[in-house]
Amino acid sequence: MKVYLIGAGPGDPGLLTVRGQELIRTCDVIVYDYLANAAFLELCRPDAEVLYVGKKGGDHTLPQDKINELIIAKAREGKSVARLKGGDPYVFGRGGEEAEELVAAGVDFEVVPGVTAGVAAAAYAGIPVTHRDHTTSVCFITGHEDPTKEASGHDWEVYAKSTSTLVFYMGVKNLPMIAENLMAHGRAPETPVALVRWGTRCNQTSFASTLAEVAAEAERRKWAAPSIIIVGGVCALHDTLNWFEKKPLLGKGVVVTRAREQASSLCALLAEAGACAVQFPTIEIRPLDDWSDVDAAVGRLGKYHWVVFTSVNGVRHFWDRLAARGLDARALAGALVAAIGPATAEALRGRGIAPDYVPEKYVAEAVVAGMLDRGVAGTRILVPRARVAREVLPERLAEAGAVVDVVPVYETVPSESGREEILARLDAGEIHCVTFGSSSTVDNFFALVHPDTLRKYPGVKLACIGPVTRKTLEGYGFSAHVTPEEYTIPALVRALVAELGRA
Repeated sequence: MKVYLIGAGPGDPGLLTVRGQELIRTCDVIVYDYLANAAFLELCRPDAEVLYVGKKGGDHTLPQDKINELIIAKAREGKSVARLKGGDPYVFGRGGEEAEELVAAGVDFEVVPGVTAGVAAAAYAGIPVTHRDHTTSVCFITGHEDPTKEASGHDWEVYAKSTSTLVFYMGVKNLPMIAENLMAHGRAPETPVALVRWGTRCNQTSFASTLAEVAAEAERRKWAAPSIIIVGGVCALHDTLNWFEKKPLLGKGVVVTRAREQASSLCALLAEAGACAVQFPTIEIRPLDDWSDVDAAVGRLGKYHWVVFTSVNGVRHFWDRLAARGLDARALAGALVAAIGPATAEALRGRGIAPDYVPEKYVAEAVVAGMLDRGVAGTRILVPRARVAREVLPERLAEAGAVVDVVPVYETVPSESGREEILARLDAGEIHCVTFGSSSTVDNFFALVHPDTLRKYPGVKLACIGPVTRKTLEGYGFSAHVTPEEYTIPALVRALVAELGRA
């Protein structure tokens, strides 16, 4: 039994340490709080027990003493416990209190430091907390002291006279008091001050002001927690060095309707552009219950002249079946191989196959045209694909005189998870665009979100990967605002930047 007090960082999933990631992947129990990014939970084992114990605006799901009891109890069950804490466990994270309780209970523990908001949020807002031209030290201060303490731990005279950068955590409600105390004890009213909210996340916002004006400015902006307050000359660099908030899609909520297994590449590119990617997988990809047809096709691979792959999933599931039978890429040695697009081609290359044909346009019609140019009459062609898919490819090849075996290697089924979250985010104005990566995602999206419901939000843009998907969308009475000229995920993101980056 062991408890790991893990600093989950300030929000950007990329700032989670390697050690923290390893432990989240392997621990039996995950205990997390409000400021630990929920994206980390996707790293958990499928059988892990996941428990939320956070608080928001003073509303405690579980008080601290009960959290202590919980992690001790889980450890005593012989389980490994990952206690995720926003930022760093020992920087205003009450990790020290939890560690003391673990020692008293005789429970083994390990501390995994995390990136604290006082450094990371400041950096993402263009503020180096130390700088040779401004200050050689930094002071982390709580802006919200324990109300049960008999006396304040603040020495305002020391803070005011210090040349250190002052970083106040959890102090937005007390901002007027903080500014007044600093000025009353000698800090110059024109001292630069900056506030950073949701630091390092896709919805980060910040502004710079002065000690004399910051409270009024925060009130005007209706500023709220979670935020940090930074005081010192380094805040003058905010406008110059604020690199993160220049990302073109920062704060834009973009719904990704692709299956969870396919969503990672799109989500990663959206995050790089600053968007808040909201996963709403309208389909689930499942392996087949019966592999007999696939096994039969694998058994006669030597008789095929062409094998045509129409998706990355088709490649993956076909290769899984090859591996199950003790085979590898050499099984395709006698056949030519076609891929519908660059992502599918790359999936093949990763398995040792260089495709013989990839069309310039990544739709079934283009695959057919290219193969017809190469002559398919009298050939035998294998198409490993989803159970339900467009019939253009096999029908046209058969019309040209080929014998075509369409063999399903996986199936897609509707997914109903996340519907309520999407509706709530639409109501809150947090969704700016919905992306569709295939016709099935369009159909399944509108099976979950009625077209009339989406029409209530005319400001929401709709983006399609290509013309076939766009035509399906039009069948529901909508026009696509975005369809890239090249039918790839990178091109789709570039088109989204061009469309939403202006808004």
